[in-house]
Amino acid sequence: MAKRLLSIWFPRLASDISLRRRPVEGPFALTLRSGNADHLHCVSPRAQAQGLARGMALADARALCPDLATRPADLAREAAALSGLLRWAGRYAPLVARDGSDGLIADVTGVPHLFGGEAALRADLHGRLARIGLAAQSAIAGSRGGAFALARHGGGILPEGALSEGLGKLPVSALRIDHDTAETLARVGLGRIADLIPLPRAPLAKRFGPALVMRLDQALGTRSEPVDAAPEPPHFGVRMTLPDPIGLQEDVMAGLTRLLDRLCDKLGTHQHGARRLLLELHRVDRETAQVRVGLARPMRDPARIAALFERGVGEVEAGFGIDAMRLCAEVTEQLPPEQLGSGKIGSGKTLGGPKPRSEDALADLISRLGNRLGFEQVQRLLPAQSDIPERSFLLAPAAYSEAEAPPPRRGPPRPLLLFPPEMVTGARGAQPGHPPAQFRWRNMRFSTLRATGPERIAPEWWFDDPAWRSGIRDYWRIETREGPRLWLFHTPQVAGWDAGGAQDWFVQGEFA
Repeated sequence: MAKRLLSIWFPRLASDISLRRRPVEGPFALTLRSGNADHLHCVSPRAQAQGLARGMALADARALCPDLATRPADLAREAAALSGLLRWAGRYAPLVARDGSDGLIADVTGVPHLFGGEAALRADLHGRLARIGLAAQSAIAGSRGGAFALARHGGGILPEGALSEGLGKLPVSALRIDHDTAETLARVGLGRIADLIPLPRAPLAKRFGPALVMRLDQALGTRSEPVDAAPEPPHFGVRMTLPDPIGLQEDVMAGLTRLLDRLCDKLGTHQHGARRLLLELHRVDRETAQVRVGLARPMRDPARIAALFERGVGEVEAGFGIDAMRLCAEVTEQLPPEQLGSGKIGSGKTLGGPKPRSEDALADLISRLGNRLGFEQVQRLLPAQSDIPERSFLLAPAAYSEAEAPPPRRGPPRPLLLFPPEMVTGARGAQPGHPPAQFRWRNMRFSTLRATGPERIAPEWWFDDPAWRSGIRDYWRIETREGPRLWLFHTPQVAGWDAGGAQDWFVQGEFA
């Protein structure tokens, strides 16, 4: 069976998508900043009719068309739209791949008879795309390069064995070669593909490079070019169209619950968990409200996720009503199944039901705080390998780190509460090698009941820390008559160190 390939080109994909969401009467274009100036990225048919073209400077475009309406281009949305079209094109072929940033290529070998022939297949394709407001051109040929060239120069169908005749009248730029090579060929009188076909390949490759010969042979079908359809990652998204508009928060949450059940089932099938979800509420007036929720850990529990949406849904302005809802997991992670029961198998007893876990409650708390304050602002302490108190821990976002137990430590215990050193005043009774008998700290007077120490800590010489330039410190654990158990230190007089504040005592921590 002869190979047949379908090329689909979307000449105005970006502008068509933007106009579907927010229609504009009159000339319209999307702009993209390049260097220090804005240029046209994609233009509508009305703008094109007034002489505007892609790549034109925005200032020049406004001089030609003063009533031009513009919006910034969204390359991420454009790429996402092409990914959606790639999945949709699977109805016409088992293998579909991207062909540049604005096209698709599909292997339709053995498929056209299911639609009534190749012409009927193209008619069905264009009819469906026209109904959703997307302009497209397509071509079917026996090679990938031939279908690509024909789709971008009018479209159509090339019968089997007619590649040379069908492509010969097209310009050499249709061969997917660079602009400089195409201009050089045109200057020497080789402006059409038909001019290149009879030429010997060796001199052609020596003069213009091997890429030209490769593209020419691929277009003519003498060199194979398979459709490298890489498997698309699973798309975790569900949607719902409502028969009547809704506006109450309870109704929106009820619809969200149904969407979450379907989405979590899909996540479970692929053993994934959601880390960030987006709920889109499409209103009757064509506006869209968005509610985005982040999760502290991968999750696919509908009830727990729904609780995080309540606050955002309550702030949505429904307007004249919401008639469609869409929920997608923007960021996912692997989440294999895990055993939650506590029963034993083989002992005649049934497995017990899942017990509430403290880590789940903590994850829900971090999720709620992170959605309000920002996940980077909710932090936890992680242990670090250092004897210096200020460097014995690290601050890390709680949503992107796991709790760690501190490593076993030799020596005197450290306080659970650490803070920057605070000077004590009114120290009395201090003798060399002993803490003061009385002192004032935070406007309170304390008397030493029992003292344990000292623990001598030397600065890390490879770090230039201004707080430790005075040299080593002697730390004492002080139990006071008033109750608090404090961590005091001072810098003793040691040969080789500059003990500028040797007589000053400081509090740096408090024991539980």
